[in-house]
Amino acid sequence: MSAPPIRYAMSGDVEIAYQVLGEGPRDVVWVAGAFTHLDVMWEHPGHRHFCDQLASFSRLILFDKRGMGLSERTRFGTLEERMDDVRAVMDAADSERAALIGVSEGGPMSMLFAATYPERTEALLLIGAEVKEEKTEDWPWGEVTRDEFEEHVAGLGERWGKGLGAPVLFPDDPDPEGMRRWLGRLQTASMTPRDAVAFMRVGMGIDVRDVVTSIHVPTLIVHRADDPVCHVENARFLAANIPGARYVELPGTVHIPWAGRGSEILEEVREFLTGVREGPDPDRVLATVLFTDIVGSTERATELGDRRWRELLEAHHSTVRRQLERFRGREIDTAGDGFLASFDGPARAIRCARAAVDAVGELGLEIRAGVHTGECEVAGGKLAGIAVHIGARVAGRADPGEVLVSSTVRDLVAGSGLEFEDRGAAALKGVPGEWRLYAVSAA
Repeated sequence: MSAPPIRYAMSGDVEIAYQVLGEGPRDVVWVAGAFTHLDVMWEHPGHRHFCDQLASFSRLILFDKRGMGLSERTRFGTLEERMDDVRAVMDAADSERAALIGVSEGGPMSMLFAATYPERTEALLLIGAEVKEEKTEDWPWGEVTRDEFEEHVAGLGERWGKGLGAPVLFPDDPDPEGMRRWLGRLQTASMTPRDAVAFMRVGMGIDVRDVVTSIHVPTLIVHRADDPVCHVENARFLAANIPGARYVELPGTVHIPWAGRGSEILEEVREFLTGVREGPDPDRVLATVLFTDIVGSTERATELGDRRWRELLEAHHSTVRRQLERFRGREIDTAGDGFLASFDGPARAIRCARAAVDAVGELGLEIRAGVHTGECEVAGGKLAGIAVHIGARVAGRADPGEVLVSSTVRDLVAGSGLEFEDRGAAALKGVPGEWRLYAVSAA
């Protein structure tokens, strides 16, 4: 699905970038947490799928906060100025009233907006939302103390752009290295390290405890019990103090709404806004998954610089997609510099992988690839399940320029003319038992 066009709203003299997706009967404004970049966010299939599902029953409005992403790079605004930005985006999108979905750091501004402008707020939905970031004696459920915060930001410049928070934010992702690279790209695209520190300082000063009792619009609060970023007591406080709020506490440790089991949150949001809950069990099919990954991407990006690396990355993506089309593969996920694709036959997946290795070699790049066949869950066009995890782990063990397959794949392509070299048995992280792996012969 192509990205919705970027539009701009004027909030005073500041340009705010926004997108509109869907044509549903109600408007929904997504107020994201932390840092954003509309284009880079759209690159991630998980986020894209989540937005597409929201837009199936709404007109979804996405925007970058002032000072980051595609919005004007200016100082980060106060909560009052950020409320002006939301009103400006709503006005530009011809939205009289909307449901606001406030996520994480986006929660406090959404609460203040709902209390201040109830005539423009159809509903308030708070997902993993915080109340107060700073941990103090009277609020032990904040993220960090002031001293811990200063220690954290002191070395942020050295860590920025490396996506080191990926294991915490996306603990169940089947391609952790690809997710880390994508998160690093999102960081550098959204703002500079110095701007990130300035933004975090603004966040540390937010405290909306005295505001919540003034919220008088229909409110849904969804929070995971073991959220590692925003303590669940934030949500319990909100549920106890927002009049008439509905509270749903889900199990799990994933903070990002569209990551992991995001369908659970979608079901709650859909039911709250439409009265209809759609939660069918996912279909299960036998599929062959192919993972690819650029070798030494971080070093090449550093060597080439952002612009030249982005151009090379786009050429890589186009090249791999041509091979997927040629061999009837279906692109499932593109995070950072890696691909996840599915095939209805393992031989085509192997031939596609070998063709992709050769084709990107002409660009001066090396990729590694892994192929596995197994039963996968299919929901909303995405694949999940242990087979996907195995495919990612197999790819991770491949050498540069190598296509590595599981024994399942080797056995299924008997008689195809493909030849293999035994790479022995290996333990795959997070997968029970040992798996025998085979390298596809370049011949």
